[in-house]
Amino acid sequence: MKISIYQVDAFSSKVFGGNPAAVCVLDEWLPDTLMQQIGAENNLSETAFLVKEGKDYHIRWFTPTAEVDLCGHATLASAHVLFQHLGFPGDKLTFHSKSGVLKVTSHKGKRLTLDFPATPPGQVLEPAPGAIADGLHIQNPVVHKGPFDFMVVLPTQQEVEALQPDFKTLAQAGGRGVVVTAKGDEADFISRCFYPQTGIDEDPVTGSAHTMMVPYWAEKLGKKKLTAIQLSTRKGYLDCELKKNRVLMSGYAVTYLKGEIKV
Repeated sequence: MKISIYQVDAFSSKVFGGNPAAVCVLDEWLPDTLMQQIGAENNLSETAFLVKEGKDYHIRWFTPTAEVDLCGHATLASAHVLFQHLGFPGDKLTFHSKSGVLKVTSHKGKRLTLDFPATPPGQVLEPAPGAIADGLHIQNPVVHKGPFDFMVVLPTQQEVEALQPDFKTLAQAGGRGVVVTAKGDEADFISRCFYPQTGIDEDPVTGSAHTMMVPYWAEKLGKKKLTAIQLSTRKGYLDCELKKNRVLMSGYAVTYLKGEIKV
């Protein structure tokens, strides 16, 4: 069996930036074990698999070690492949996923806008989970629990930049991962996202985490439109908007490679 595969750098306008994702467009679903093996072999934070359903697509995402319920950058990458390589007509795409309906709009074939359900963080956990405090080397961190991830809020961007997590300890926190955020110096807010629980120590750019951070910072800053930077080595830049119970996230994507898997 041969499967076409694309690797796309999402939330970046140039290769080697943003977050790389693999995209496989299928005629029908492969066995889950095979999709997981492909995700492990690709060794990227996510591999997206798509199957057409009428005019729409169903989408699933696999890390090197697990299937996840929501992924932003690999959805952006998938939309880029459909618009730029596979001739999808029009400028609006709908994906069906384990997290509901996800929409993507293409702006003249360049910037893309994700339209995802908002996932506001819950109340502060008191006391903070020990694995998070010890894993981040922070005393008494402010920790929220979202639907997928924990969210830690720090006072400054510099403190987020300086983090050197103990990933083995952090992985014991449970959940999908740990997002650390602060008010930004060059953007409204910044973040770093750690996912040792699912085989990714630090994710370069995490769209799904912004569905939690955008509602939080929109309330704190008193504004619906926000700019965000994820401070990984590769860096990711997002223009975000809270629109009722949805989060819009806009960014660019660029193709790194097109190839073929033989299984």
